[in-house]
Amino acid sequence: MMEGRGVSAVHVGHKVAMGGGDVGLGGPQVNGGNPVRSVESLLDICAKIVAEHIPFQRIEERYSRIPEPVQRRIIYWSFPRHEADIRMYSCFSSVGSDQQSLPFYRGLRLVESGMVDGVLQVGFHLSGTVMCTRSSLGPPAAAATTTTTTAVDSTTTSTTTSTTTTTTTTNTTPSTSTAPFKCQVSISFDRCKITSVTCSCDTRDIFWCPHVVALSLHRIRHADTVQLRIPISETLLQMDRQQLQKMMQYLISEHHTEVLPTAQKLADQILQHSHPINHIQGAPDPTAGGSAEEEHCWHLDAEQVKEQVGQYLTQGGYYNANKQLYFMFTKVREMVRARDSNGAKMLTMITEQFLNDPRLLLWKTQGTPMTDKCRQHWDHIAALWVCVVLAPHCGSMEKQRWQKTLEQWAQTDVCPLEDPDHRHQDNNDRNHSAAYYMSTDEESSDEDNELRRRDPNRDGHNRDPFHRHHHNPHHNNQRDVRDRDRDRRSSHRRHKRRRISAPPRTIFHRAIDACTMSWDDHHLRTILAGETPVLRTSQHSSSYYNEHGQPLWHEPVPVACSRVDALRSHGYTCEALRLAVAVVRTLKQAQREAYLWWGSKRDEMLPRCSASRACRSLGPGALESWVGHPLDPITCLFDTLAEASLLPEDLPRFQYHSDWLGVANEDATNLAPLRYRHVPVPGSSDPWESYLTLALEAALIGLGQQRAMPPGLYAQEKACKQEEKMILKLQELNLDSPLLAVLRRQARLLLEGGPFSGLGEGIHPESVPMHTFTKFLFTALLPHDPDLAYQLALRAIRLPILEDHDDVDDPVNGNVSSLVLSRYPRWFTLGHIETQQCTLACTMINAAKNDVMRLRSVLDAALRNIHSSSHLFKLAQDAFRLGLPGEGQRNSLLLNAALELGLQVMRMTLTSLNWRRREMVRWLVTCATEVGVSALISIMQNWFTLFTPTEATGAVASNIMSHTTVMRLQLDRSKQDELAACARSLALQCATKDPPNCALNALTLCESDPVSFETAYQVVVDAAAHTMSSSQLFTIARYMEHRGYPHRAYTLAMLAMRSVHLAYNQDPHPAINDIHWAVALAHSLGRVELSQLLPVLIKNVQCATVLSDVLRRCSLSAPGMACPDSKRRPIKPLAFDKAPLRGLLEATILAYINTTNSRLTHISPRHYQDFIDFLTKAHETFMLAHDGHIQFAQLIENMKVAYKGKKKLMCLVRERFG
Repeated sequence: MMEGRGVSAVHVGHKVAMGGGDVGLGGPQVNGGNPVRSVESLLDICAKIVAEHIPFQRIEERYSRIPEPVQRRIIYWSFPRHEADIRMYSCFSSVGSDQQSLPFYRGLRLVESGMVDGVLQVGFHLSGTVMCTRSSLGPPAAAATTTTTTAVDSTTTSTTTSTTTTTTTTNTTPSTSTAPFKCQVSISFDRCKITSVTCSCDTRDIFWCPHVVALSLHRIRHADTVQLRIPISETLLQMDRQQLQKMMQYLISEHHTEVLPTAQKLADQILQHSHPINHIQGAPDPTAGGSAEEEHCWHLDAEQVKEQVGQYLTQGGYYNANKQLYFMFTKVREMVRARDSNGAKMLTMITEQFLNDPRLLLWKTQGTPMTDKCRQHWDHIAALWVCVVLAPHCGSMEKQRWQKTLEQWAQTDVCPLEDPDHRHQDNNDRNHSAAYYMSTDEESSDEDNELRRRDPNRDGHNRDPFHRHHHNPHHNNQRDVRDRDRDRRSSHRRHKRRRISAPPRTIFHRAIDACTMSWDDHHLRTILAGETPVLRTSQHSSSYYNEHGQPLWHEPVPVACSRVDALRSHGYTCEALRLAVAVVRTLKQAQREAYLWWGSKRDEMLPRCSASRACRSLGPGALESWVGHPLDPITCLFDTLAEASLLPEDLPRFQYHSDWLGVANEDATNLAPLRYRHVPVPGSSDPWESYLTLALEAALIGLGQQRAMPPGLYAQEKACKQEEKMILKLQELNLDSPLLAVLRRQARLLLEGGPFSGLGEGIHPESVPMHTFTKFLFTALLPHDPDLAYQLALRAIRLPILEDHDDVDDPVNGNVSSLVLSRYPRWFTLGHIETQQCTLACTMINAAKNDVMRLRSVLDAALRNIHSSSHLFKLAQDAFRLGLPGEGQRNSLLLNAALELGLQVMRMTLTSLNWRRREMVRWLVTCATEVGVSALISIMQNWFTLFTPTEATGAVASNIMSHTTVMRLQLDRSKQDELAACARSLALQCATKDPPNCALNALTLCESDPVSFETAYQVVVDAAAHTMSSSQLFTIARYMEHRGYPHRAYTLAMLAMRSVHLAYNQDPHPAINDIHWAVALAHSLGRVELSQLLPVLIKNVQCATVLSDVLRRCSLSAPGMACPDSKRRPIKPLAFDKAPLRGLLEATILAYINTTNSRLTHISPRHYQDFIDFLTKAHETFMLAHDGHIQFAQLIENMKVAYKGKKKLMCLVRERFG
């Protein structure tokens, strides 16, 4: 395996000899503005190669004497030559908006300002002084600790981003000082890599400080001006004893405070003949380069990496910490792409810190899932490890070492599992799971049994995707599509059984499996080398190539794409492109075979399908979904092919744009779309085929894959996010003629692909719906092929998982989600899926707003497939809003469509509870008003299928008959009469069906018609005895009095009084005010009415205070004062000793006696004063009777005898009443 930027010496020598040297290091020289290339000497050419690849120690061991000019040139060329290498270790790798705060650019500004001085290179050691001020360093360090910025660098092929410096402080000078200060910087390097850095500033960060960057860039840009000396050991060899002694004494004198103790210690050791130092040949020389046995890598502060990762993890789910962790992962990928061994080291340190996260143990002990952000980081770590161990240049020994490390991590107790939603299932969950998979499998078990009898060894070909590379990768092409489908179903069942019984796999197991994968397959090497295939002469070879002789690669898609990602991530761009092309062509061939198979079996299978073309007997979908997969294979294919199609100027920001597209953050909100071009695929037989068309085809095939819904919440949400992000990338493509041709072709194949396509016929009901994907297809195809666009959308709007359920809404949420969540596996994202279904329907409705036939078909599909009343209501509102714009002409087609959808919503929610029902009813009346008077009449005539009686007489009829509606519709008298007649008919029907809740509204609606009003009144009277409460009757009675019908009000009040009952202790009863009003009404009508009411009152009311209040009110004025003939009657108040008040007075006195005895039974000292006040009021009532004083005295006497033990109370009674 080759370390670092390993390339052949022959290749590098050829490049340098042809004038391909580095700028500032013997490259082009500028003379009068014209670049002049000079041929380098043979010494420089050889020195370049040697300096980059051979340790200086090996040269010294091989040759006893090395001429000083040769040493100087080797040392000269041993320093790094690329500024991109310096930037890699001085900032993150993503792009953004404020690059001036990054350490690399701050160091660059120091170089350009001439702040680097005293630069000296002694052997493989570089030192210098960097002068800097706060103004030259850009923003203050304190400000940098609170912000995270990113910057776009369009001039380079690498990308940069800022680092969050929560642990970084630069205290080189007080914050109030503006005077220049010096930083002493020293750098050690070897074989074009900086191996250690030291700076006198206090900066602590995982990246180099600006001062180290400044010195390094100065050495690269001004290499010829730097003083260069051979290693100090070589200089010492040229000195005699006297010179050496003088040099040592001067050195000690110059730095006696620092050097003297060490010098004396070494002198003591050397003077001791037995000391080990005298038995070692030679002496160390820090300027002579690193040892040949030491690991040769760039300087990376491991402690700082661990410290910062640990601090980010302690910050939990904060956005800034998550963003910085992502930048670290991106830095790892950047190092891997440069084939820098520090990439794997940094990933190792990050992984160890993640495993030490104390939250892992907490989540495990509590049985709770980790946070989504943390799980996303773990998925990123797992994918990076797969990429690292799949490096094509990685040797077997290194793979074994990685495998051992990964296995050790996987055995830790807190290691996350591969399945993020894995839980210890209780018996109930296991029963649900077994029942589901048994019902799914039974229908196709007979076919599989027959298949096993024909091929007993068939089960051996089905393995987990990362284990299948041991078998013939082209085995699938030797069987027809039906056999492969059966394999998929049977493997799916075995996979589920194995997953329940076997120990769960950890998140590292994919990387462990990848350690056993090999790049030695001959056909794979042929693909990667881009060799032209020979003519096929046997049937066996046809599995390796398609009909055009183009190579195919038949590994499972996630495995094949992990190879593509590994090649691309490690810098093998051409090889990654070739393999990606082979994988896409394999997908296309499999899709074509599936299309042909379904064409031959369609007539046989279609009768088994439901109305939405779903069929449970054809299996539950793909064994492993490509969308939502932890390795994200489809995105990998698309990015690999799309990156090759980018315009050169957009290439630097591709990775940042790809990672942050669609993410809601301040840096990604204004991302400019990437610009693509068509790059022909070498060796393609299709002149229109390009990397960009293949990228589009890969994305469309992957998104259109018929796949089963994953069982857990995280997996379902991850699939949704991956799908949406992939669609955002597709939306950036400029659909020219070649891309449109691909889009059309793939759309037709997806429609006619049968159960292999999520948009095909015969899919399993458990399949993931295609609403989001189809919305993109519909929008893209509509301007060019509307028939195909509508055909796709009408097929995709289905939701087969809900077809087995009745249209019964959830009592709380107004949808059937609870029904689906109570089954196994649970569809946790059903709400999101239904929202996307509604969005697709709204898009179609808007597109078909001027086409009656298309709009009709869209409405039928929406009414048939949208099972949630809430989402159907939202769709109706959207259609109404589109049909009634704020400015512009009304669209009657959309308004009628909105009304039809609203009517369906009313039917769906009529018999179920929905918290938005009141809003829905009001909206429907508004919508019908906009449609016209015929719609209003229709909903009133058919109210019983849409509304409850209360809604019909309240929110519906009342609003329709309001003055606002009349003015809005500008109705003439005949139309108003027609509406009023319809409303009265509705009111009477509702009052008859539900008198308690509709009677008052019915009376209000029938006021203008005496016959209808009398009919409604009789309905109330008839219902008063058995269905209506006293409060309802009192309310209607008050309404009658208010409308000028006192006798009818009295009749209803009498009916209400018969159902009122007040006990002796119910002083705060809510009916008391109604009782007083009823008595006042009877009193105002006359003596006869009062005489009829008071016996009912005496019978039903035993509360003394209420009776006494009624008694006093009736005695204040003569009855019948409100009657028209009251002026002709004598004004004479009623007497207490005559009817009708006599009976009321006796009942009141009896109620006081009973209440008094009852109160005394449970009285406590704190209630004594209230009791005395009660007796005082009772005494006033007793005094109204002619023998009342005798009765009251007898009551007091009985109290004294019965309750003589309550001395304090009796004392209070004597004080008040004697």
